[in-house]
Amino acid sequence: MAEVKWIKIVTEFFDDEKIKIIEVMPEADMVLIIWIKLLTLAGKKNMNGYIFLTENIPYTDEMLATIFNRPVNTVRLALDIFKKFKMINYNGNGILQISNWFKHQNIDGLELIKEQSRKRVAKFREQHKKEIEEKNPPLLSPPNNKIRIDKIRLESNVTCNVTSKGGKIKFNYKTKNWENITEGDIKDWSIINPNCNVTIELEIMRQWLIDHSDHPKKLFRKFIVGWVKRAKTEKKEMTQEEALEKMEVTD
Repeated sequence: MAEVKWIKIVTEFFDDEKIKIIEVMPEADMVLIIWIKLLTLAGKKNMNGYIFLTENIPYTDEMLATIFNRPVNTVRLALDIFKKFKMINYNGNGILQISNWFKHQNIDGLELIKEQSRKRVAKFREQHKKEIEEKNPPLLSPPNNKIRIDKIRLESNVTCNVTSKGGKIKFNYKTKNWENITEGDIKDWSIINPNCNVTIELEIMRQWLIDHSDHPKKLFRKFIVGWVKRAKTEKKEMTQEEALEKMEVTD
């Protein structure tokens, strides 16, 4: 997801009972600063309040102390207080999450990000459509005919290294190719949306990731599943334009 540049802190922030109790505790000011830092870090991650280094590596107390530039013992004290007051929680993998994150979300900011993403996708769709048309001019006329051969061409241009070994799905931004996608993965995604041509969608996703490499993604399996779920239902025969119109991005 895109980073949220600001979060919501209501003017009644210091009227909250938990905050009032914290204010009379030892090192109260430091603890409250750490709470604000946690909220802003969660906003940067923009993952429904989850805070982690990577999807498989949770932040340790020492890591947070380094990021927040605060003594590790103070960070531990603050986290213990937040956990006791149910201001934070940890999932089964030890990843920290801000409880009731929706209270701190900047809804207007999130809507703005969605609108900006929609415009970027529309621009990308138009550019990609022109590129494909230039490489594969129509073989049949009139242009409104359903051109089966165009679908075959589009599929033949897909760059996806399918393997039988499996592993964590990655997109290699250096080679600009997918890695560790198995035939089983493609079958599973086809089940999610039976009318979606997963092979074509993977190519469109690949092009989108290349064009947006300044904001690299990490949760690629989740990204692909979300994309496939939102893919427009495909007819038995379709034009290039219909294939390109299937793009919907969850950022």
